[in-house]
Amino acid sequence: MHWQTTRFDLDLTRPRVMGIVNVTPDSFSDGGQHASTASALRHCEQLLKEGADILDIGGESTRPGSPPVSLEDELARVLPVVREAVRMGVPISVDTYKPAVMQAVLDLGADIINDIWAARQGGSAQVLAAHPRCGICLMHMHGDPQTMQLSPMDGDAVPQVLSFLQLHALSLQALGVEKARICIDPGIGFGKTVEQNFSLLARQQELLGPGWPLLAGWSRKSSLGAVTGLPVEERLGASVAAALLAVQRGAHVVRVHDVRDTVAALAVWRATQDPIHSTRGTTP
Repeated sequence: MHWQTTRFDLDLTRPRVMGIVNVTPDSFSDGGQHASTASALRHCEQLLKEGADILDIGGESTRPGSPPVSLEDELARVLPVVREAVRMGVPISVDTYKPAVMQAVLDLGADIINDIWAARQGGSAQVLAAHPRCGICLMHMHGDPQTMQLSPMDGDAVPQVLSFLQLHALSLQALGVEKARICIDPGIGFGKTVEQNFSLLARQQELLGPGWPLLAGWSRKSSLGAVTGLPVEERLGASVAAALLAVQRGAHVVRVHDVRDTVAALAVWRATQDPIHSTRGTTP
């Protein structure tokens, strides 16, 4: 399986690690650490050293209860980082749902638009369809960031999430977007209960049926805190375990804060899939 993006045709036969670069003052786990352009670019370079395959740059926090960010503020945060990051030789994803931001970063050469609203904001589907190659990640979200955890979805999440993602992916394809450009994300933590989040992991393979690659974003999520009792800054082990379980269940991309440890865990996993190839050239 491949994921077509602006400059790269990503081979997903090997799971890919997407490193998170939050250019925000208020993200739930690292808000403020990389809020300046210089610090964000240093973080990009560090994630690449640790083995990230993709960088995901975002200028607006989507944690539960977070207020929306103005278009002007988001552009001011994101554009200087994207302008430099596209020179780093890896796919650059931008986490945004605003059509004007999508257009601006695509004009700078960004490879992927990672949209938590699944192209439901007015004009976003048209921007994406007008671009000849950019990759698109469509995420499921119940409600909106301000209210999603106050009134989470009811019932069995798996068929509802699958139906939603199919609807919006096919809508983009009807506008002329090639299937190879689309990736889906079940939206862990976005308007779902702890039990629903874990059902999406346990039954993740049910989401793979339509044939779009799947991105899993479990890193440091509150559901991991709910089952471990650990605060966000101590969820490394749980995050790596969730990423590994997601890959075992067919995820093609994992979106993470802790790149080095996730890459190491996946190296061990790959050694069990193809022991001869994975250990070739190593000392017994």
